[in-house]
Amino acid sequence: MDNPNENKNYIKSLLVLHNISVPQLAEKLEVELKRKCTKGSLYGKLRRNTLTLRECQAIAKILGYHIEFVKNKD
Repeated sequence: MDNPNENKNYIKSLLVLHNISVPQLAEKLEVELKRKCTKGSLYGKLRRNTLTLRECQAIAKILGYHIEFVKNKD
């Protein structure tokens, strides 16, 4: 996923699937990460493709997922 829009669309699709808006996600991220997260800052990070791994893990957790690194079979 090198295309920033692809990443944004993927996360937004998950939000739609789970009936959560970006502003609601920002509120939940504030609680999960224990720091300020506004809908504007979250929209900006999605647009610029600058979410940290910690933020991605928190989003996954909020939506009931986890991120796992799996070794490729060569």
